[in-house]
Amino acid sequence: MKQRQLGRSGLQVSALGMGCMGLSFGYGPGVDRAAAVQLIRQAVDRGVTFFDTAEAYGALNEEMVGEALAPVRDQVVIATKFGFKDGNAMSGVDSRPERIRAVVDNSLKHLRTDRIDLLYQHRVDPQVPMEDVAGAVKELIAQGKVRHFGLSEAGPESIRRAHAVQPVAALQSEYSLWWREPEQQILPLLEELGIGFVPFSPLGKGFLTGAITAQTEFSPDDFRNVVPRFSVEARQANQALVQALSDIAASRQATPAQVALAWLLAQRPWIAPIPGTTKPQRLDENLAAADLLLSADDLKRIAEVLERVPVQGARYPEHLAARVGR
Repeated sequence: MKQRQLGRSGLQVSALGMGCMGLSFGYGPGVDRAAAVQLIRQAVDRGVTFFDTAEAYGALNEEMVGEALAPVRDQVVIATKFGFKDGNAMSGVDSRPERIRAVVDNSLKHLRTDRIDLLYQHRVDPQVPMEDVAGAVKELIAQGKVRHFGLSEAGPESIRRAHAVQPVAALQSEYSLWWREPEQQILPLLEELGIGFVPFSPLGKGFLTGAITAQTEFSPDDFRNVVPRFSVEARQANQALVQALSDIAASRQATPAQVALAWLLAQRPWIAPIPGTTKPQRLDENLAAADLLLSADDLKRIAEVLERVPVQGARYPEHLAARVGR
């Protein structure tokens, strides 16, 4: 697996990381603990060194990551996040410095480690000045409990304010062939400041794999049920993008998912996507994308598709959209 550096931070990670949220949270029933540990270790065996979890995904999620990576702790980068009241994403945000310190101490126990390599603020808290948040993380870095500071779904002003207090190593936000808003303001800003970019949902929450159709039924606790872009009508309309992607993939003897990930890797050398999965075969499929180099002609064809096939549906319902880009 090729390695990448997140901006000018010096933090080296595998070109493709692993998002661990879906192992136990967000996408319906997860996998049992033993299967999750085995899958994470399979990723390590394939060269992945970058693993992403969060307090809000539940203690179990961090514990599974910690158990799986304990034998190889010094060879991997573990990222986790703070920022929600009582660790519950439905309860609103909370980035008070005392809360940040408490979350970090709990996460260290769950992850079976003495330091967090990359600590993100999960969502900006409008009630707590960004300078106070960055200052709290700076103190944790001085104490050796945290190595690098990150932000998730933050807007340009918040990024600048945080970076002025404690250099931000990485921004984690959604970015993919069907959500390209970061290209407008975020990517130029990250380039200017020397901050790495970690796209989550690089496969459009599964849609870009081609495995989801208008007929797909999600389990009741799958959050895609409330996402406008996953309405039956939107899925029907957005199928055209997947079909066009499938045609390009076939010409490269690849899958749509691999082309979608290779496209992201081609955008900037300091981008490290974190696709997630619960299936061993999907993990292998995703990681093979790191070796798929798209030609200038491939990228031109993809650009033409994106111009021709506008994506339908908002990526978040209104109450969740209000939390991003602040």
